[in-house]
Amino acid sequence: MKQLKEDLKNQTFHPVYLLYGEEDYLKRMYRDRLKKAVLGDGDEMNYSYFEGKDIDFPTLREAADTLPFFNDRRIIIIENSRLFKSASELADYLPTMPDTTVMVFVEKEIDKRNKLYKYVNKNGLAVEMNTMTERELKAWIAVLLKQSGRKIQESTASYLLEQIDNSMTNVKNEIDKLIAYTEGRDVIKPEDIDAVCSIQINGRIFQMMDAVASGDRWGMLHLYHDLLALRENPMSILYLLTRHFNILLQIRDMSGKYDRTEMARKAGVPPFAVGKYQSQCRRFSVRKLKAMLEACIETEYQFKRGNIGDQLGLELLLVSFSQI
Repeated sequence: MKQLKEDLKNQTFHPVYLLYGEEDYLKRMYRDRLKKAVLGDGDEMNYSYFEGKDIDFPTLREAADTLPFFNDRRIIIIENSRLFKSASELADYLPTMPDTTVMVFVEKEIDKRNKLYKYVNKNGLAVEMNTMTERELKAWIAVLLKQSGRKIQESTASYLLEQIDNSMTNVKNEIDKLIAYTEGRDVIKPEDIDAVCSIQINGRIFQMMDAVASGDRWGMLHLYHDLLALRENPMSILYLLTRHFNILLQIRDMSGKYDRTEMARKAGVPPFAVGKYQSQCRRFSVRKLKAMLEACIETEYQFKRGNIGDQLGLELLLVSFSQI
């Protein structure tokens, strides 16, 4: 990432770039910044775009071989081609590509054994763009809010990240809603998040289990009915409850044996979420976690046999948690 930023700052470009990984927001941002840095504003004559796995290689080669018109360079952007997971002619062509052409690949998944990847990694710049850490997301949130004259306490930023999908695209959308909602005020509060943000179902699951741990049966059922009002399918909620108990048991078992990064990898959760799972699993005994997990499995079995309706069955399951 550091080298990419230097290229953009110094206007010195590698012949080929590969932007890959899970974080779509970062990939789009640096794709657009590269295009603007190479061409400036408004130059579409020296820009070509290709997308998908069925790109016609002769057409791509013709575009790459075309000399720039009234500019020093032309740029070609290729997205979601899957060329880094299969054989292609492109790896053999790139060494002959004119030095006036800059080629930018934007991919989600790549195979580092792939011939094209090896060429780009050696002769160009391959940059992996994955999800930010909690600390990085909080800093980014603070910057976005500061640009609009808003502030947020760290605890409130943590609450926001607990409630929403943490992809950067979604975080940016939720921040935009908070900025519009708090017109005339400069501090973002938790109640603002509750009022306007699209709370992801995992956040509600955490809240439901906090209510169970506190013995707040009505609060738990209120959260469940909130999910139904948002048109969440009871079977989807049951699946996430089952997954949640499995994660809590895994995190409890791994605590003290592995660091957070390894625990996150093994449990399949973001590293910054591990602390939250650790905090919640300490509120339940292993016996109760296992009993609630078994109750979820039994409820799914009864659903599939048609012995009970899914909405009522899930409500009875939740009520049973306070009796386990």
